[in-house]
Amino acid sequence: MEDKSYNPYQNAQAQFDRVAEMIGLDDAARQFLRQPMKEYHFTIPVHMDDGSTKIFNGYRIQHNDARGPAKGGIRFHPQETVDTVRALAMWMTWKCAAVDIPLGGGKGGVICNPRDMTEGEQERLCRGFVRRIAKDVGPFIDVPAPDVMTNAKHMLWMLDEFEQIHGGRYPGFITGKPVGMGGSLGRTEATGYGVIYTVREALKSMGLDIKGTTASIQGSGNVAQYAARLFQELGGKVVSVACWDAADQKAYSYCKNDGLDAEMLGEITDSYGTIDKEKACDIGCTLTPQDAWLEQDADILIPAAMENQINMTNVHKISKQVKIIAEGANGPINTEADEVIRNSGIFVIPDFLCNAGGVTCSYFEQVQSNMNYYWEKEEVLQKLDTKMTSAFKAIKEVSERNQLYMRDAAYFISINRVAQAVKMRGWV
Repeated sequence: MEDKSYNPYQNAQAQFDRVAEMIGLDDAARQFLRQPMKEYHFTIPVHMDDGSTKIFNGYRIQHNDARGPAKGGIRFHPQETVDTVRALAMWMTWKCAAVDIPLGGGKGGVICNPRDMTEGEQERLCRGFVRRIAKDVGPFIDVPAPDVMTNAKHMLWMLDEFEQIHGGRYPGFITGKPVGMGGSLGRTEATGYGVIYTVREALKSMGLDIKGTTASIQGSGNVAQYAARLFQELGGKVVSVACWDAADQKAYSYCKNDGLDAEMLGEITDSYGTIDKEKACDIGCTLTPQDAWLEQDADILIPAAMENQINMTNVHKISKQVKIIAEGANGPINTEADEVIRNSGIFVIPDFLCNAGGVTCSYFEQVQSNMNYYWEKEEVLQKLDTKMTSAFKAIKEVSERNQLYMRDAAYFISINRVAQAVKMRGWV
C-alpha cells in the first residue's frame, strides 16, 4: 500500500478488461462486473482508553453475489484505501468462482493501526464496525472473515455484536472464529497449505518433485508461516523470508542458504508478523535488504504479504533460476511487471487460485456453522486438498487447451461462471 501511484482497483479492472475482451463478454455484463454492486462507507466513533473519542473510517464493499452470499475478509490497516477494498472484493468474486464454491465477493476495511490500540479499543472498534453494517450483512447475505491484522478474537467480538443486535445465534455470519466457538479445525493453516497444494501440482505438471526444491517467501504472517511449514514438511527448503519491521519502519529479508527452520522462525515472529531481528541472527539468518528475497537462487517465489510487491522497480531482480511464482498474497504483481513475467516463461499461479485455500476453508466453516456439526481436522484438510487440486487442474487444462497464461485461464473460468450466473438470474 506504500506506493501512492499504484491503484489496486485499476489493476483489478485492467485484468478483468483483458479477459472480458478475450472471451467477447457483452457490454452490459462487462459494465456490471467491472464495478461493485454495493458499497458502504461509514465512520466509527470509538471511545479510547485515555478518555478521548477517535473517529475511524470503515468500508464494506460487495462486488457480486450472483453465485451466493458475498464473502471476504476485514482488514485493519493504517494505509487502507477504498480502492484497495474495491479491488479485493472484486478478486474475491473471481476467487470463489475459480474454486467453484457457491459464494460471491466482498471485502471490508478500517483505516487504523491495531498495533497502537489496546485490546479494549480494538474490541470497541470491532463492535462499532458491526453496528454500522448489521442490516446489510449476515449468513445469507455477506459473510466476513479475518484478513490483514485481524484475527479470531476480532471475529468473535463481531459475531457477538451481530447476535446481540439480531437477538439470536448466527454462527454462520462470520468465519475465522475460534475453534470451539463455531470455528473450523484447519482454518488457521488453510491459506498457506492451499498455496503449497497448488505449488505441488505445478511442479508435478513440470515433471518435478517438490522434494529438494527451494523457495523464497515474502511475508511472515499466517499465510507465509504455514506455507513454509508445509513446504518444508513435503521436503522443500525455504532459503529466505522477507517481512516488514514495525520498529524500523522498513522491510528486511532473512536469508539462510542451508534452509530456514519454519517452526523455529514462527516462534520468533509476533502476532502481527514481525520477526525478532536479534533472535533471527542467533539462529543463523543473514539480514539483507528488502528485495533480496527476489534475488535468491530459488526454484519458487511466494509473495505472501501485500499487493504491488513485484513491480517495475524490482521485477528485473528476479533470479533466472526461478521456475514458479505462487501468489500467496492478493495482487502482489502489478500489471506492468506481470507483462515482464508473462514473457519470461516463469509459471505463475495466480492469486485467486493460489491463495483460495482460505476462502475455501471459510466456506467449509460456514457450512459447519450453519448445520451445527463440525468435521475433524484431517477431513477438513483432505477436502481442501481435493478442492484446490481440482481447481488447479481445471485452470491448467484451460491454459493448455487455449494456450493462455495461467492468470488469463483462471479469469477465463471465473468470469464465465459469474457472467453465466448473472445472465441466468436475468440481471443483464
